[in-house]
Parts: sequence; structure tokens; C-alpha cells
Amino acid sequence: MNNDAIKEMLLKLENTDIDFTVTLSGKESPKVNGLYKPDTHEIILHNKNFKSDNMMVYTAIHEYTHHLLTEKKLDETNGLDYGSGRAHTNEFWAKFHSLLEIAEQQGLYVMGLEDAPELAALTEDIRKNYIEKNGELMLEFGKKLKEAHDLCEKANIRYEDYIDRILRLPRTAATSIRKISRDNLNPALGYDNMKIVSAISNPQKRTEAEEQILAGKSPDTVRQMMKKKVEDIDVRTRLEKEKKRLEKTIEQLSSRLEMVEEKLSVL
Repeated sequence: MNNDAIKEMLLKLENTDIDFTVTLSGKESPKVNGLYKPDTHEIILHNKNFKSDNMMVYTAIHEYTHHLLTEKKLDETNGLDYGSGRAHTNEFWAKFHSLLEIAEQQGLYVMGLEDAPELAALTEDIRKNYIEKNGELMLEFGKKLKEAHDLCEKANIRYEDYIDRILRLPRTAATSIRKISRDNLNPALGYDNMKIVSAISNPQKRTEAEEQILAGKSPDTVRQMMKKKVEDIDVRTRLEKEKKRLEKTIEQLSSRLEMVEEKLSVL
């Protein structure tokens, strides 16, 4: 693949209003496979790093994701900010994975797991005997912590002290483990994904997130999807909630004002 072919491929995934260039460096780099220069909108690929065009396509899509998010940032700030903060945010990975899915659908990129039977077998082993079993273990762990909490209460022992100095378990970890156990999540998610899902307060959205991960969506994609749904709450709903908060605050202040005036009247 040459510069023009890679650029044409990227534009098939998603169009951009800001022109960009693709440059094959003709070099091998021990540090990075590619990079994106936001000030010049240039994608540089160290093509000597790749054993196949497919592997280079993966990196090209990675760098193009930076370009698309730079364009988004410039649009949001009227051209004042290129997005100089942390590059690999949750938004980045979610966008990157969505572009990879589009590339797979268009036949421009393939994972290739079907051509690696030993890796496919190992993947199934990892999923069933490590990720899922770890999830099952953490569900049981949560039940044991609940039991320990009840026994601490019975013995007049502070559960927090027990967690800190007897089990020597970080409190945040203990809280997460108990929460995933209460939510009774599918252990096939694995512990880390169970934590992500259990952090969603709405039961319906929690179930939806669980289904998305089990269907093959990346954790970052699901996080971003849930975040976007929160941001997309109807404006009227947000204003109604704010109105209720303001009315409650006004009521409290009015009550306080009456009390202060009453005290002043007798001084």
C-alpha cells in the first residue's frame, strides 16, 4: 500500500472536512509504529515495523482516529484548541474500535483469528477457564465479604477495620466486589468488566451494557455509549430537575429568612 491508497482507505471509514496527509517513512522505529501531527494534520507510518499491510492498516486507523478527534476538538473550540491533553482517552478508544468495526465490515481490515487455530483455542481456554472463572470467584468472594460484614456487626467489630487490617484489602476493592455480587452479573464478563457494569445505577442500562460486552463490544465502547446516553438526556428533563432543586433551595432559604427576621424582631 502507498500513501494515496492508505488515505483513500481511511476516507472510506469516515469522511473529514480537514485535509490530511499520509506518509510512509520507509523506516523502522523501536518506539512507535506511527504518529499523528495535529498542527500539520500529518499521519506518519513507520512501515518497516509491519509484517503485513493488515497490521499497517490497524496503525493507520489508530492515527486517523487522532485526526478525527482533533477535527472534533477544533470544531468545538472554533479552531482554538487542537486537543493537547491526554491523547488516549476513553473517547479515543471507543472511536478507534468503532472505526475498526467499520473497516472489518468493509473488508479493509481483518482480525485473522480464524487463520490462527492455536490462538483461537487458547482464546477459548482463557475466556472459559480464566476470565469467566475469575468472575465466578469474585461473585463468591462478594458473598463471603457480605457474610464477614454481618459477623462483624454481630461481634461489635468495625467492618472497615477488619477490611483494612485483618484482610488487608483496599476498601474500594471490597466495595466493588460486594457490589458485583449483589448485582449478580454474568461471570463471563470477567471481573474488570463486571466492575464497569455494576457502576451503572440504572438496572435497564446495566443489563444493556452487559449484553453489549458479551456481544463483543469493547469496554471502552460501552463506557462511551453509556456516557453519551447520559449526555443525551432530554433538555426539558434536565431543566425540570433544575427547577425542582431551585424551588427546594428557595423554600429552605425563605424558611431561614423568616426565622432570622423573627429573632431580629425581639432584639
